[in-house]
Amino acid sequence: MQEVNLREKYYTYEIDAVIFQLQEACDFAWLTKLGKVFKVFDQQDSGNLSFGVEQEGKKYFVKFAGGKPLTYAGNPQDAVNRLIEAIPLYNELRYDALIALLSHFEVESGYVAVFDWFAGECLHSHWLFAGEAKLSHPESPFFRYKQLSVEKRLSSLDVIFSFHEHVEVQGYVAVDFYDGSILYDFVNDKTKICDIDYYRGKPAVNDLGENFWGSSRFKSPEEFSLDAPIDEVTNVFNMGATAFVLLGGASDRSFAKWETSQALYEVALRAVSAVREQRYRNIAEFKLAWDAAKNV
Repeated sequence: MQEVNLREKYYTYEIDAVIFQLQEACDFAWLTKLGKVFKVFDQQDSGNLSFGVEQEGKKYFVKFAGGKPLTYAGNPQDAVNRLIEAIPLYNELRYDALIALLSHFEVESGYVAVFDWFAGECLHSHWLFAGEAKLSHPESPFFRYKQLSVEKRLSSLDVIFSFHEHVEVQGYVAVDFYDGSILYDFVNDKTKICDIDYYRGKPAVNDLGENFWGSSRFKSPEEFSLDAPIDEVTNVFNMGATAFVLLGGASDRSFAKWETSQALYEVALRAVSAVREQRYRNIAEFKLAWDAAKNV
């Protein structure tokens, strides 16, 4: 491992096959003990820095909090606290569609969580394909996903909906779920969920107002309103919004942009109603209606 301060403001690290920069110096001696680093994810505004690591032919995804990535404006200790608080979520919500947490531990410079590696690509790879490139670049994972058949995308959505039905049964609600939480393996047509760090136990409320966690493309009205409930009805909206992103025109929820049946469109449209009382009561009810509409 080599640390070089190329510019007074940034610290550049070269570890095995990767190079990345941080705003502050950080010790990565612990990382080299986990194996050979073959990939780095260093453009997250969450304060986390993640790595792909291989040891004895086995690959792992390593999430670290405690450094200060270039895109992070917060306090590294806040990121450390969030990661520590997220650990129980990966255990309590363990599911085949969720990336598997293998271990976690404290290091001198922060906190580390080690997950099983999944050979999928993030559908919101903003560090590689920002803005229009996400939607149109032939190598963009989101663009390639949208070129899949409707049948494959419906199967992918089934995985997402089933996982969130499981979340609901376990007494939790999804927070900050968006296409950046979706990984897709284009070789094996498998979908997995990652980054559930902000999910919460019920009951939950919006304690941040307009700045409540999440992408505006997926957030319900209550996720912009201070003290509003964040519950199953909120997550119904999130799942409907996900359907429009993956099968339609995202924020343009017109039928003209919708790629499958009228029956499924009507289910998704009800799910994203601005009026909570008009949505399905929970994910289970939404999924029942969705599955019935697939057979129409």
